[in-house]
Amino acid sequence: MKHSVETLIPVLGDQLTPDIASLKGANPETSVVLMMEVDEEATYVRHHKAKIAFILSAMRHHADRLRGLGWTVDYVRLDDADNAGSFTGEVARAVERHAPATICVTEPGEWRVRAAIDGWADKFDCLVEIVEDDRFVCSHASFDAWATDRKQLRMEYFYREMRRKTGLLMAGDKPEGGQWNYDAENRKPAQNDLLMPRPIAFRSDDITREVIALVADRFADHPGSLDQFEFAVTHEEAMRAQRHFLKSALPDFGTYQDAMLTGEPYLWHAVLSPYINAGLLDPIDLCRKVEAEYRAGRVPLNSAEGFIRQIIGWREYVRGIYWREGPDYAQRNFLNAKRDLPAFYWTGQTDMHCLSQAIGQTLDRAYAHHIQRLMITGNFALLIGADPHQVHLWYLEVYADAYEWVELPNTLGMSQFADGGLLGSKPYASSGAYIDRMSDYCRSCRYDVKQRVGPDACPFNALYWDFLARNRGKLGDNPRLSMPYRNWDRMEADTQNALIKQARGFLQSLD
Repeated sequence: MKHSVETLIPVLGDQLTPDIASLKGANPETSVVLMMEVDEEATYVRHHKAKIAFILSAMRHHADRLRGLGWTVDYVRLDDADNAGSFTGEVARAVERHAPATICVTEPGEWRVRAAIDGWADKFDCLVEIVEDDRFVCSHASFDAWATDRKQLRMEYFYREMRRKTGLLMAGDKPEGGQWNYDAENRKPAQNDLLMPRPIAFRSDDITREVIALVADRFADHPGSLDQFEFAVTHEEAMRAQRHFLKSALPDFGTYQDAMLTGEPYLWHAVLSPYINAGLLDPIDLCRKVEAEYRAGRVPLNSAEGFIRQIIGWREYVRGIYWREGPDYAQRNFLNAKRDLPAFYWTGQTDMHCLSQAIGQTLDRAYAHHIQRLMITGNFALLIGADPHQVHLWYLEVYADAYEWVELPNTLGMSQFADGGLLGSKPYASSGAYIDRMSDYCRSCRYDVKQRVGPDACPFNALYWDFLARNRGKLGDNPRLSMPYRNWDRMEADTQNALIKQARGFLQSLD
């Protein structure tokens, strides 16, 4: 074959970084960058309309950015007449157009895409090179080395290694302030405040408006709304969002990161995860800027540490778990939970105010913060015994920052305990008392959070005790659940039976 270009470089929708590994060292004069909008990626789950619009608009803007940097970009739009509908199909068409000697691609984030790319060498008459994604602190090999021979793969110990490796918030070989983790200081409920910061709402330009129209027409049956689309879609906009967070919200982020308020989807959260996970922001650069705010005395240590832990702790850790455990991880179901996820997860129409708030804003904005995900929608799914694979697919569908490598371990492992404790030391289950303590949701609810049984009782209360009772065979020996089980055992039999009857009646109403 006569080669018209030296290297074809496919760039995927979550690789919107100008110095992505596959571009480093490549010659723009002899290379072609291939960017592909394909139906398979938009529909392998029913992604939120705003999620699809965000990724497509960000891709189109990134293609322009690469062209401005001197790259030739072969860009395939979703509505192109000859679009093959898949990465492999579009690479095949690009090979016909450009006859490259080499295809060089940065490793994808998901098993599904990796399996497709692994087949390219047999399909195409050229060399296929898959290079490691160097946007992470911890490589696959480094995570495996850390995990080997450990009885428990706890994030806290991994996080300490990442602190040492990066030097973030370190005082020599000791953690800044004398302790590694300030989570105990980050659990304060919030009050409505007229001065509460708000993320920047970005106006749509012509490219974004065109994408929104395309998505509205082509994916009309997908969940979610496009009416409140406000995401940054360029590197410059993402950097503005980052600067705004550092100045306006980071100082109180730590203190209120677990708080929830009616009508307040953001509070002091960064809302930067969609941009980090798509490649528009550099996560380590962001962490260094957070540290700089602390060093300058503008941000308290609990806020800086809490934010940095989310990035170099949880984000890096769940990626390591995802790739180490393999594709069968998605099918694990330790608690043998089989109930269908309730239909209101796709409508937000429920008289449980906390769920209507968390789900409603998710459908409106493709966003909810981590406590809403863990302790409202995730907690409820856990308590009712929802099929964890269905729960996983829902989270993957509805959030703009959800890619399987980061979403699956958080959902299936941390939220649903479906891996039996590989990731989390206990199930994140709670009654209504936690929600009442950390939010104002219960004040506006038709249910009474103080009641455990009766027509007005908060469903979370009886569901919590029923969850413990029916799963005792698998959870009874968990040391972190010893106190709840002791409390259960102290109850009179009539009280236990009433709680179980209340829970079972509610579960039947869901059916």
